[in-house]
Amino acid sequence: MCTVTLEYDQSNALARRKLAVLLATGLFVKKDFQPEEPTPEEVEAHRKLRDEFLYASKIMSAKAFARHLK
Repeated sequence: MCTVTLEYDQSNALARRKLAVLLATGLFVKKDFQPEEPTPEEVEAHRKLRDEFLYASKIMSAKAFARHLK
């Protein structure tokens, strides 16, 4: 079995009708998706990566500004 993710404008009547037709064929089923909460380790890894990126960005920006301000 494969999973297909659809994104559509819920206020668009045509999109809602086409989706209803697809589901009515019985070939497709709607499955609710609940994203998982990140673990504390994932949150910490993301924070560390963000901080490293920001640090490198500040260093590279400072070098670029210094070159143009000479």
